[in-house]
Amino acid sequence: MENMLIISGSPHVHTSRTVRSCMWHVVAALVPALGCALFYFGLGALAVVSVSVLSCMAFECLIERYMLGRRPQLSNGSAILTGLLLALNLPSNLPAWIVVIGALVAIGIGKMSFGGLGCNIFNPALVGRVFLLLSFPAQMTSWPLPLADRLEYVDAATGATLLSRIKMGEVSADDIDLVDNALGLVGGSLGEVGSIALLLGMIYLLATRIISWHIPLSIMGTVALFALCIGSNVGVELLSGGLLLGAIFMATDYVTSPMCHKGMVVYGVMIGLITMVIRHWGAYPEGVSFAILLMNGFTPLINRYIKPRKFGERRMAK
Repeated sequence: MENMLIISGSPHVHTSRTVRSCMWHVVAALVPALGCALFYFGLGALAVVSVSVLSCMAFECLIERYMLGRRPQLSNGSAILTGLLLALNLPSNLPAWIVVIGALVAIGIGKMSFGGLGCNIFNPALVGRVFLLLSFPAQMTSWPLPLADRLEYVDAATGATLLSRIKMGEVSADDIDLVDNALGLVGGSLGEVGSIALLLGMIYLLATRIISWHIPLSIMGTVALFALCIGSNVGVELLSGGLLLGAIFMATDYVTSPMCHKGMVVYGVMIGLITMVIRHWGAYPEGVSFAILLMNGFTPLINRYIKPRKFGERRMAK
């Protein structure tokens, strides 16, 4: 039975790229951002990342083996990547039991309830993050200060994020030091610090062709243009909050993003618009997670009406 010939429809395109290699490339691209998080937040960052990754791996293994009745495929790196992305969306002082709940929601509801890898409609890590934000708003909006109490976990000194301070009128966007933003000397989730590290990850993913430029640059370009139109500080809008993490590592998820380049641009533009609307007129100071999840739901519609040119098709001369 193992040697049976499987015949499928043409075209037949051969590539050496596998699911496993793609996942591990993304994990590698996140190493600079992870390094920044560990440097700035210390023990808390290590605890949150470890609990998140191990919990995601454990829940995926248990669900696949005992609920779906199939052999777990942890070696493909999917569960590890989900756990890492979830951790980078969390504050470094979040209690371990809340992190475990987030992992269960991300894997159990966001991924495995749809059938597992390749079948999920929404980005699993963002499903877990938004669930925790709505369920534990106090814990999820208590942000440790970078380079303060790095040997503390739950009891680390906290403060408001930059976007929260701007929204509450405590500080003007024009008074923000963009160098601090770029280096990560601002409060926020683990993946919001170190814009330079996130951009290095994007360069790596573009160089290895794991992602294309269409989604991240359309998101960033839309945010920049929107900021110019309303008189906001472009640098602050681009470097603050989870915009870079979302645009580079989560909006580009193969399963939940459009398949063709035109669709990717539409998808990215809408994420940028929704993010800015939530930031400036919504109840939350940040809207990247909500914007990506909302557009994940529109991805099938985009794929239906914005399709790539058929393989081998030639344009007729007019």
